[in-house]
Amino acid sequence: MSVHGGLLRLDTEGDGQILDLTDGVHSVVRASGIQRGLVTVFAIGSTVAVTTIEHEPGAVGDLRALLERLIPRRGDYSHNRLNHDTNAHAHLRAALIGPSETIPIVDGRMALGTWQQIVLLDFDDRPRSRTVAVHVLS
Repeated sequence: MSVHGGLLRLDTEGDGQILDLTDGVHSVVRASGIQRGLVTVFAIGSTVAVTTIEHEPGAVGDLRALLERLIPRRGDYSHNRLNHDTNAHAHLRAALIGPSETIPIVDGRMALGTWQQIVLLDFDDRPRSRTVAVHVLS
């Protein structure tokens, strides 16, 4: 088995910002030269997540609205009380979605659907510098 890796570094606004990572991940896959295997995309941090979605304003807005209904920003959270903090909702949303996705590589390309992009969701309540680890395995 061989493993190739790369890091994507980005500055985010936080507050539920959803950023398209697809081109950055594709660059790491292309540089690896792997024709058949897997790529894992892992967001480092406890208030950030990775998933796939059609990255267009309607779907992004719907996802943000869903997460606000499920885990409201303004809630009675033990994390906030115990730590004198304001981002419990960010930790919970990140835990719900998860920090990573694994995508098959077929003929040197990620096996994503036509309208499927890899996205980073930054739930923290302030801007952050984020790192995403990308590992290509064959």
